[in-house]
Amino acid sequence: MRFQFFPTLALMVSATASDWPMFRGVNGSGVADVTSVPTEFGPNKNVVWKTTLPFGHSSPVITSDLIFLTGAEGGERVDAGRGDKVIDKGGKLFTFCLDRKTGKILWRREVPRPRIERYQQVNSPASPSAATDGESAFVFFADYGLLSYGKDGNERWRTPLGPFNNVNGHGSSPIVYKDLVILVCDQDSGSYMIAVDKNTGQTRWRAERPEVTRSYVTPVVFEPKSGPAELIVPGAYQVISYRADSGEKLWWVRGFSWQPKSLPVIDGEMIYVHDWEGGGEAAEPTETLAWEEALGLYDKNKDGKITQDEVDPKMERDFYLLDLDSKGYLTRRDWDFYRARRAARNTLLAIKHGGRGDLSRSAVVWRMQKFLPNVSSPLIYQDVLYLVKDGGILSSIDPKTGKIFKQGRLTGALDTYYSSPVAAAGKIYLFSQTGIATVLKAGREWEILASNDMDEQVFATPAIVDNKIYVRTRGALYCFQNN
Repeated sequence: MRFQFFPTLALMVSATASDWPMFRGVNGSGVADVTSVPTEFGPNKNVVWKTTLPFGHSSPVITSDLIFLTGAEGGERVDAGRGDKVIDKGGKLFTFCLDRKTGKILWRREVPRPRIERYQQVNSPASPSAATDGESAFVFFADYGLLSYGKDGNERWRTPLGPFNNVNGHGSSPIVYKDLVILVCDQDSGSYMIAVDKNTGQTRWRAERPEVTRSYVTPVVFEPKSGPAELIVPGAYQVISYRADSGEKLWWVRGFSWQPKSLPVIDGEMIYVHDWEGGGEAAEPTETLAWEEALGLYDKNKDGKITQDEVDPKMERDFYLLDLDSKGYLTRRDWDFYRARRAARNTLLAIKHGGRGDLSRSAVVWRMQKFLPNVSSPLIYQDVLYLVKDGGILSSIDPKTGKIFKQGRLTGALDTYYSSPVAAAGKIYLFSQTGIATVLKAGREWEILASNDMDEQVFATPAIVDNKIYVRTRGALYCFQNN
């Protein structure tokens, strides 16, 4: 989506051309309407300011004069006893407000932490980004819930949520739509999406999502030419649209993979959304026994359940991933989602908006199953769709047909990508986990203009506002501008 073509979106999220009001900017597009952004930058080049911050993966969110972020400080990571999962032993959670012009921390507010939930070791307890309507900040922490602060740092309200059943922790960020703050709370049991009043924190609606398990997605808003505004929400195994004002389920497209992590992008009447997960690369679905057959094979004591000591060694090792609500045994629901996971294929869907109900056969214009990112979201800029796959494989694609224009490696950045690409002033910005920032000349036949080393890991997605790019590394927030 090109920002200048959708002026209504700025009103929709209470943003102006000088704002970056949610994760990845206006409606998650990743596109900024500016004229000049530095091509070369780093810890010692084109630095306007640098502010040291505690650990956290949340991305900067910006109003006309302030920047909001979250972070975790103190404590110690310890093994959670489940594969690569960890849990904090102590530590505090904070919301930060910085002066946009100087980078000075204006205030920091400690967040209640009544519990400490486990998370995947490359995640953090402060991964969801804030959202803002220009006057207030809205933040979410899985260890507490939603909170809101005024510009002055005074707490406006708090809404406890959880506890959550998400083995990898959380990554979904809140968004603001009119007078609502909306948050996806997908998990392995009891998934839902909630909308609270932005002025009081009181629940306005709640949409249950029993058809999906865990995800780490942030919704975007689709404004059709006629009809109500919609929330486009990827989920395990399907993409679903809801009325933004009521949470009513409107339509869905099946054929998705599981535990999606990226947000959709919108271009006119088209919606682009993707999901990748290990094991989903095969062209044909993996056959898995039906529940009745699985009982016959594994249920040794014939009690209608499958316990950990009844399965084969591989399933025994990953049993906690199958036992979705940690009962100690598998039920039909657990097994059916296991079958769905094994049958799911990685895919990028190009969905044309229009219709109600199951649109799986009618709304998909094209799909792609290869060269897909794991975490990083797609980007549409100047009529080209961009994808960056782990390993530094960049593809430029025709958004109308799915045809690949160009594909190549990002020299010097053959790495993992958690940060999503952003674009401005005819350039594309991509940040690898090890902190290599590749700057491209945008276009079908994209070209590498520069490769910049941040000297620290980067998980957050940068923000571009007023000819400046704001980059969060593992230990700091930088503001860069052409000198």
